[in-house]
Amino acid sequence: MMMARKQDGRTPTYNVSVVGLSGTEKEKGQCGVGKSCLCNRFVRPGADDFHLEHTSVLSTSDFGGRVVNNDHFLYWGEVARPLEECVECRIHVVEQTEFIDDQTFQPHRSTALQPYIKRAAATKLASAEKLMYFCTDQLGLEQDFEQKQMPDGKLPVDGFLLCVDVSRGMNRNFDEQLKFVSNLYNQLAKTKKPVVVVLTKCDEGVERYIRDAHAFALGKKNLQVVETSARSNVNVELAFGTLVQLVDRSRGKAKIIPYFEALKQQSQQIAAAKDKYEWLVSRVVKSHHEAWPGASRKMQPAPEFQDYVYLEGTHKAKKLFLQHVQRLKQEHIERRRRVYLALLPQALDALVPDLDEIDRLSRAKAEKLLEAKPDFLKWFVVLEETPWDATSHVDDVDNERIPFDLLETPAGEQLYEAHLEKLRDERKRAEMRRAFRENLESSPFVTPGKPWEEARSFIMNEDFYLWLEEPVYMDIYGKHQKQLIDKAKEDFQELLLEYSELFYELELDAKPSKEKMGVIQEVLGEEQRFKALQKLQAERDALILKHIHFVYHPTKETCPSCSSCVDARVEQLLGSRFSRPP
Repeated sequence: MMMARKQDGRTPTYNVSVVGLSGTEKEKGQCGVGKSCLCNRFVRPGADDFHLEHTSVLSTSDFGGRVVNNDHFLYWGEVARPLEECVECRIHVVEQTEFIDDQTFQPHRSTALQPYIKRAAATKLASAEKLMYFCTDQLGLEQDFEQKQMPDGKLPVDGFLLCVDVSRGMNRNFDEQLKFVSNLYNQLAKTKKPVVVVLTKCDEGVERYIRDAHAFALGKKNLQVVETSARSNVNVELAFGTLVQLVDRSRGKAKIIPYFEALKQQSQQIAAAKDKYEWLVSRVVKSHHEAWPGASRKMQPAPEFQDYVYLEGTHKAKKLFLQHVQRLKQEHIERRRRVYLALLPQALDALVPDLDEIDRLSRAKAEKLLEAKPDFLKWFVVLEETPWDATSHVDDVDNERIPFDLLETPAGEQLYEAHLEKLRDERKRAEMRRAFRENLESSPFVTPGKPWEEARSFIMNEDFYLWLEEPVYMDIYGKHQKQLIDKAKEDFQELLLEYSELFYELELDAKPSKEKMGVIQEVLGEEQRFKALQKLQAERDALILKHIHFVYHPTKETCPSCSSCVDARVEQLLGSRFSRPP
């Protein structure tokens, strides 16, 4: 086995030829077996440099250009890869194919007139000034791409990657492909160069095809088989690395990883890189006004950006950026929506506080009524374009006026209906308060001083409990009780004046004895005005004593009318008439 050539005495160099089913559409079906994608992914593994489409149908001028150079093979270039013990190697990659004339749809004529199977097994390739191939777009525009020549115009091949497409290729019979591969392998075996079977397109692989390909390899002196997907970037490095280790026996034997295990590792790597990139985006991009060119320039130096772009490409990085910006925009819109919706009830309260004005109006008429209100523009803004969240108004944070079309959104309609319900409830509660007061006034069970606990069962019904809380009723009851008590006291004072002769025979100190108080109460006891204060005996006794004090010491201070005393009113009137200016 030929050892790898040493460039400058130190760096091992390996030349790898990638081969597989090629030819016209009749021979290979409507798509290739993935040789070009495999080479592309290995030589330029970054997602931005990977191209899924590589045509083999060329014009005569493109076939004669310096990239193809009238050959049926492509020079993909040279890459450096680390080996064991920190040793680096260089790998040159060529792809053996069959270019088809876009006029005749037959293979282009070239200097090598051999059929593909013999030509693909060549171990000495020569093509003067042949340029490195990048992609189909390069053909005819060679000056727009890096121009790197195949070294010395010659390339001795050290080993072969034999590609087998295990996907359901259009218009291609897998058994026929395997027969072609078997014939091709027989030709490669004659070179005594190592061969690795590469199963391509395993991301779309058919289980039977994969099984048959393994069986083929097993029958050919246990050929090494690597399951790959260039599109998913799975096991591509492993395929080339396995061949390099077969070329240089001094290297350890490669560990072959099954496709799905390798895919899992690759997916985990991408997921981890995506998480880190999304973290970077969230840290760098804080505004929904950020644009990709500026944001990508800011993120470019970050390893999180570089790793994700390498694995998934700028297009996906931009897509995640745009999703983040869209989230920021939606969050901003939602914040503005919450501000507007918080103000909407206040606006409706201010503009249409009267239920009678809007209760039976349609939504359209209600909106016209709102627009006609003098303070409408204080609360609302009518935008020329709708919806409001697609206009510049959403970014005018200093203008908190509510976009009028927000009323037509489900949330706006809900708040408008809530406003109507609130006005209806307020009216109903007012009616319940009024009905409760009327119930109090007409109830014979509500007497001055009667506690709420005693009166409640006589005056409450289910409707009252349905519309108002008990503390509201207690407040109304308390106010009603005050009115009853005040009226009962006034009536009692009148009663005392009517029975003034009861108080003439008291001692000079105006302190009636218990016997005298008993007589007074006995005389007055049959009077309804006396009985009205039976729940307030202490206050009734206090009124009697105050009246006695007034009888024996009639002054404005002891007058039962207090501030309404005529003497006090006369003094106030005279004082206001004749007071001197300061």
